[in-house]
Amino acid sequence: MSNSLAYEVYRLSGEQIELCYHCHKCTAGCPVVDAMEYGRDRLLRMALLEQHEPIFLSRDIWLCVGCYTCAARCPNEINIAAVMDGLRQMALEGGYRAQERDVLLFHRLFLGAVKTLGRSHELVVLGLFKVLSHVPLLNDMEAGLGLFRRGKVPVLPQTLSPAAGVRRLFKRSKP
Repeated sequence: MSNSLAYEVYRLSGEQIELCYHCHKCTAGCPVVDAMEYGRDRLLRMALLEQHEPIFLSRDIWLCVGCYTCAARCPNEINIAAVMDGLRQMALEGGYRAQERDVLLFHRLFLGAVKTLGRSHELVVLGLFKVLSHVPLLNDMEAGLGLFRRGKVPVLPQTLSPAAGVRRLFKRSKP
């Protein structure tokens, strides 16, 4: 078992995917399941069956938004979002490309904002993403203005007072 995909997932995520009995609650609750090929519980089954290639070539691990709905619904308390993080890490280490356009750029911008500010700031991340990925700046302006008017997106980022502590976490997590 020490060389198995399930073991590698456990090593990276701390989650025992063999506890899954495929009740499908994780997949049923996933907000992006309609865009996926397999769904959460099927990916876990594929991992147990050592199906590396289909997992790492699928869009599914890259589509996970980390909302933890799957983890909250799991009767066996498997943090499937952490499993998806581990699978993405294994895919990148194995030389597989992200199957979603610009997903790694968005991830790096998000983490950069958290590292700098101690928290995310939607306007900074989205603005940088649109410029760097060449997405038209105004294509979703109406939705953005609605969020701004309701106070959901602050214009100026607020820094977390102990932002240095967040930066230390980033530094410690580097291999």
